[in-house]
This record gives sequence, C-alpha cells and structure tokens, in this order.
Amino acid sequence: MPARLKPADPAAVATALARVDDGSAERADLKLLVKHFLALLETRAPGRSVEVRVPPYAAVQVVEGVRHTRGTPPAVVETDAATWIAVATGAQAWLDAVAEGRVSASGERTDLTPYLPLGAG
Repeated sequence: MPARLKPADPAAVATALARVDDGSAERADLKLLVKHFLALLETRAPGRSVEVRVPPYAAVQVVEGVRHTRGTPPAVVETDAATWIAVATGAQAWLDAVAEGRVSASGERTDLTPYLPLGAG
C-alpha cells in the first residue's frame, strides 16, 4: 500500500502560497502545495471511491463508497496544480473550475464541493 501523504509544515505552506500569490512559485512550491492539500483532502474525505489526480505531482483516493483497487477507477477527478491549489484554498469555486473545464470530473461522487475549501491546514 502506498504511503499516505502528510500535511506540510505550516511555515512552508505559507511561504509557498505567498510565492503562488506573487507569481514567483517554482515547481517545488507547487509540489509541496499539491501534496499538502491532497493530504488534507484525504483527512476530510476518507474513502477510496474517487481518485483525485494532479499530475505530475500526486494522486489520492478519497470519499466513502465502493473501494477501487485495480485499473482505471470508475470516478476520477483530474486537474493541474494551479487549479487544485485555487480550489483547495477557496480562491476559485469547485463548480466554477469544473464549468470552465479546468477540472475533469467523471463518475459518481466527484463533486468535491462539500470538502472544499481546505484552508492552509
């Protein structure tokens, strides 16, 4: 079983978020924030029925329901790092990101609105 993601140090999260806000974020900042917010989502929405992917950084399985173990999951959410950070922090509403095509969500239970925003942790 893969290791669970862990929330990042609050100071590191604050620094990375500041860099995202001022446009100076680097790949390491995005990676830290993506993994941090996916870890928070795992805590807030435990389960294994929906796979949330933020390539190339990480993916997690969340939300109560039928557990998925092999092949392509029946419920998949995929987005880029900037969009994931925006919806996780509340800078963008989940439904707006989906409507704009910034998030691909297919299958049951892929509306993550009840779990967002996640805050900084």
